[in-house]
Amino acid sequence: MDYSTALVQLPLVREQSRQRIATPQQVYDVCRDIADLAQESFHVIALNAKNNLINRHLVTLGLADASLVHSREVFRPAIQDGASAIVCVHNHPSSDVTPSAEDVRITRQLIEAGRIIDIKVIDHLIIGRPSNGSPAFLSMREAGLCEFG
Repeated sequence: MDYSTALVQLPLVREQSRQRIATPQQVYDVCRDIADLAQESFHVIALNAKNNLINRHLVTLGLADASLVHSREVFRPAIQDGASAIVCVHNHPSSDVTPSAEDVRITRQLIEAGRIIDIKVIDHLIIGRPSNGSPAFLSMREAGLCEFG
């Protein structure tokens, strides 16, 4: 008889961050480095059940005025992190933080996908460069553009 030993490798326990993400300003503080990018980039902030930061992931890097986003790519890192919630963040290289119709459509689609897999989409921030009194970011939740669960 052959008694082979199976080697199983389990992931190491990651020490949880104590950085709580409770406001759009705190999300902006984590992602303010994308304000000066010449291309749109879409990021996911993965959060645990207490809204503590688990990780930040670059999902897509797009063009000067667009970034292709799909639910599969958005939720993949969140699932791998064991996240309970996410915040979506992307930049507008033009510095105008006004969301496009496509931004709103994608956000609604991500909220629905999150409901199906039980990962809450808490907010979607659009980051620009602050100048002449224009804001550095826009929170779609605070603007009331989508119904976040």
